[in-house]
Amino acid sequence: MSTRRFIAALQARNLEFLRDRTALGWNLIMPVLIVMGFAFAFSTGEEELYKVGLYGRPDPSQPVHAFLQTRYVDFIPVENLEEMIDKVDRHQIDLLLDARNNRYWVNSTSPKGYLLERLLAPYRLRGEAVSGTEIRYVDWVIPGVLGMNIMFSALFGVGYVIVRYRKNGVLKRLCATPLSAFEFLSAQIASRLLMIVSVTAIVYVGTDLVVDFRMIGSYWLLLLILILGALSMISVGLLVAARITSEEAANGLLNLISWPMMLLSGVWFSLEGSHPLVQHLALALPLTHMIDAARLVMIEGAGIADVAAQLFTLSLFTLCFVTIGSKTFRWE
Repeated sequence: MSTRRFIAALQARNLEFLRDRTALGWNLIMPVLIVMGFAFAFSTGEEELYKVGLYGRPDPSQPVHAFLQTRYVDFIPVENLEEMIDKVDRHQIDLLLDARNNRYWVNSTSPKGYLLERLLAPYRLRGEAVSGTEIRYVDWVIPGVLGMNIMFSALFGVGYVIVRYRKNGVLKRLCATPLSAFEFLSAQIASRLLMIVSVTAIVYVGTDLVVDFRMIGSYWLLLLILILGALSMISVGLLVAARITSEEAANGLLNLISWPMMLLSGVWFSLEGSHPLVQHLALALPLTHMIDAARLVMIEGAGIADVAAQLFTLSLFTLCFVTIGSKTFRWE
């Protein structure tokens, strides 16, 4: 591999992106507008749906069984009691009901938890209070918004661009130069990774100044998650662009890949209580692991051992997709 040719290809791709003012502006402005919109829309605390974790089911003869018929309350089956107590503490669920032992846990600072506790008062259950700093919806959604922006930038910034090069004959001309396929693809990956990290850092700082969202973990660990997540997305774009010659086909395929990830990876809402099939499908998407790891670091202050499984999965995605994409890549 020639370092000089790699740097030349990398510099050419960077200049092409920077000169496209529309794409650059869209990557910077869109996520900021989304975060500000959600911060405004969900700042009133007037959502109607309550979430209650349910550990075990009471006997139908017990009075508390009537509480399970309450409308507008989403009862989520619970297997790990300690884990759900932590979610009560972080305001991720409003109340945890242990139907086996006639007790419940509620966050003493939660308005929703207070109302649910009043509904439970006639049943004379034993209550245990937990307290924690409230996690706003914007604190929860910001990793998803940044992850979504990374996904679109990686998929279309690599997949669509390489297909356009192939259709316009650029790859055919590059094939006649000493530039190898490995050097060209490495330059494309490095260029897009550099742009994603730079743009995401700017967006992160900008939205933090406006919204002041929660971040209690390590910034270096968050950067590592960003890099591995971006590489996994770039590798998916490379896989799409390996052989396709039509921009229309590439655009359709990239949308077919990106929309399920945006809907099923927990960008906008938690998959708690969703169908198990949906949860298993979400685990097959790289965006899910990137967002989950980022939320653990930002909201819970998780360390590298806590997100090791997500980091390994993202690395595995990258290795598999890059290998297949590079093996099937063609210039013409």
